[in-house]
Amino acid sequence: MSLSVQAAPAKVNLALHVTRRREDGYHDLESLVVFADVADDLEAMPARADTLVITGPFAKALGNGDNLITRAVAAFRAQWPGAVEQPLAMTLRKNLPVAAGIGGGSADAAAALRLMAGLSTVAIPLLELSALALRLGADVPACLLSVPLVARGVGEILAPLPEFPTLHIVLVNPLVPVATADIFRRLRAHDNYPLPALPSPLTRPAQLGIWLAETRNDLQPPAVKIVPVIGDLIELLGQTQGCILARMSGSGATVFGLFGSSGQAHQAAQELRRAHPEYWVAAAPIMVP
Repeated sequence: MSLSVQAAPAKVNLALHVTRRREDGYHDLESLVVFADVADDLEAMPARADTLVITGPFAKALGNGDNLITRAVAAFRAQWPGAVEQPLAMTLRKNLPVAAGIGGGSADAAAALRLMAGLSTVAIPLLELSALALRLGADVPACLLSVPLVARGVGEILAPLPEFPTLHIVLVNPLVPVATADIFRRLRAHDNYPLPALPSPLTRPAQLGIWLAETRNDLQPPAVKIVPVIGDLIELLGQTQGCILARMSGSGATVFGLFGSSGQAHQAAQELRRAHPEYWVAAAPIMVP
């Protein structure tokens, strides 16, 4: 019997503005982030030593070498020695495509941290766990929370949203990996204006749609130049009945469409699967607190 199971849901950047290139070479961002109820799954069993096996449809793309999960577990054990004495045999079912702009690796690392904290014999303060998450990667603290939020800085300044409208999302990826570094190298403007103020309370899909129309993903234009099919998918999904907005998530190549109902989202996903059976397509609700 497993000791613990944790989901690692897909992270979606509904809007992403690049506001400053920092002296350390990184970029300050402002992003509205949500999480879709489609995920990798991480399971832990008692064992004689910490191990990780990767299964699932995208296991081959990830490989079985060192990754963020093993680094997260090692970092947790180093920071809280003895908090989880039992060695763990972990199995990651890799359901999400790799290098897809939906935070798969970061979500997996966050799931590992939540798993370890849940097994700990001592209380693990969330602030300390978040600080450890940031050392693993800029997106890991947001994935640790997996709720709608605004992320600023390199991703470490998080403002969870107290309310969020009920929405459904369709994700489609042409299974073409896109390197984030290549996107930033092609980015023309590094000092774009920040996100506009969100409506408060944010409870209706129409409110969010109006707000999103005033925003962008600054990484989308360079990504489309590298992988033109991203632009084709945005146009295709945007023309689907009921689609509030179609845009690229993160640094690509996943494209999302927002819908007000589950039926509209699943219908759009079915149409995409029929048109492009070779692509990865998922439809799911957006996770809310």
